[in-house]
Amino acid sequence: MSSTPSPTELERSDATEPGFGPVLAALCETWAARQGAMLSIKDAASGRYAYVNDAMARFLGRPASQICGHGDAELVDPALVTAWRAAEQSALSQAQPLTSEHRFEWAGQRHDYAVLRLAVDADGQAGRWLCSVWTDQAPQRQKDLQLRAALQQLEEQQRANEKLRLEVADQGLRDAATGLYTRPHFEDQLRREVGLSTREHREFALVLIELDPFSERVGQLGAAAETRVFEAMGRLLRGNTRAMDASCRLDGRRFGVLLSGVGLATAHSRMEGLRRQCATQIVVLNGEELGFSVSMGVASFPHTAASQQDLLVACEGALAEARRRGGNHLTLASIRFEDR
Repeated sequence: MSSTPSPTELERSDATEPGFGPVLAALCETWAARQGAMLSIKDAASGRYAYVNDAMARFLGRPASQICGHGDAELVDPALVTAWRAAEQSALSQAQPLTSEHRFEWAGQRHDYAVLRLAVDADGQAGRWLCSVWTDQAPQRQKDLQLRAALQQLEEQQRANEKLRLEVADQGLRDAATGLYTRPHFEDQLRREVGLSTREHREFALVLIELDPFSERVGQLGAAAETRVFEAMGRLLRGNTRAMDASCRLDGRRFGVLLSGVGLATAHSRMEGLRRQCATQIVVLNGEELGFSVSMGVASFPHTAASQQDLLVACEGALAEARRRGGNHLTLASIRFEDR
């Protein structure tokens, strides 16, 4: 029967213990070196170190000669001893390599290791030696964090580029002074709304708005004052419509609003509120207060018109009536009645 070699014998390159010796140590050392890892070999029964490589010796803070022959209880904190020994016992009970993770404080530093443990037979004595390869996870985790940060930055850049692309595309459909969509978008939305309402048998309202003639003072101040009025009109329209609605500047002084899923009565209530806001809105240019008012014509589909063209005609007629009444007025198109 062979006896367990002393630590000194195991440290020597000419150790001859069957099942261990220089061949096993060389193989483990080569593997650990390639991984940039720490390597230790322990006597499975006693838990005492039989071999450590230079990296493991540096980690434990002692020369190899002062480590071999000693157990973890003599070298590290008791809390670490308990955790490490539990993982070792699990490895000894397995017929294959077992990997576990250890995160702990040691020598004033935070450590994060993946440990591969393998029980090695010798002379038919199962699990006589326990080989452990400790791989520092901190560099890889740092790389993972850097990669995630780079990917996140790339995603944010892509989102920003997409937002910019949409904004650039959107700018071609928006009026510079009011920030509202222009006539082509309005006409496209009107066609869609007519089609949707026809298919789903629901109503919507069309509103045509025209700025009443500016005051003499606005005329005297010229383009700068008119631009301020247009800007105010744009803000009021955006603030009084929903995302599903469409507010557009059709041409110079005229605006259009599509109120999706809204009937004539609701459209009247909402647009009357907007008309009053316009009449009381204060526009300031160079410290001077300016005012403006609007005329509105409101029609609904299909109650005041059965087609897109008839809807536009009905709304134009209502707007003309509002202007005929002196401006700053809202007029509803007449509800049509089917022939009986």
